[in-house]
Amino acid sequence: MISAPYADGFPARLPDGRILVLPIRALPGTGHAIASLILNQASFAVEAALAEALAHRLAELHVDVVVGLPTLGLSLARAVGARMGHTRYVPLGTSRKFWYDSSLAVPLRSITSIGDAKRLYIDPRMLPLLRGRRVCLIDDVISSGASISAARDLLALVGVTPVVIATAMLQTRRWEARLGALRPVSALCTPLLVGTAGCWRIAPEDDAP
Repeated sequence: MISAPYADGFPARLPDGRILVLPIRALPGTGHAIASLILNQASFAVEAALAEALAHRLAELHVDVVVGLPTLGLSLARAVGARMGHTRYVPLGTSRKFWYDSSLAVPLRSITSIGDAKRLYIDPRMLPLLRGRRVCLIDDVISSGASISAARDLLALVGVTPVVIATAMLQTRRWEARLGALRPVSALCTPLLVGTAGCWRIAPEDDAP
């Protein structure tokens, strides 16, 4: 078992007690770092474990349809939906197709992205799958809460309010500023880390949620 102080890996605990060691990535110019989860770099076994954990936690909420955020939330949403017995899911996207409605889009920015903000779109043909249904909104990681808030705003444009938000990992507690009392369902929770003597410890202002 890895214990503090941490050198280059943080031990995140899955709901079944297993430990997933995540790489630690320093946040430039801050003296802080985060435990990083990049789903398309993880093994199939890890992705399956995270999807199964979320599907189990969402089962009692009787979700009708899962909506996934680009990019890495799409594969997670698909996997969670399949494990919940759904036949399809609804993907959001950042690439505008010619048949999209330009009014059904919102700005999208992630803390891991560099450059100008993108826009988040929903295919108008997906709307009948959402209206009047119990919707779960899924992203791979929620950190600042910016991306998931944008997706929630986009669904609001079409009159849809998710009954639950879910994520593979809640990363730090910065998301609370945007989501407030709404706590997403998650498989993992990881804290903000602070550098001390060449290693990393949990920042006192941000214990793991």
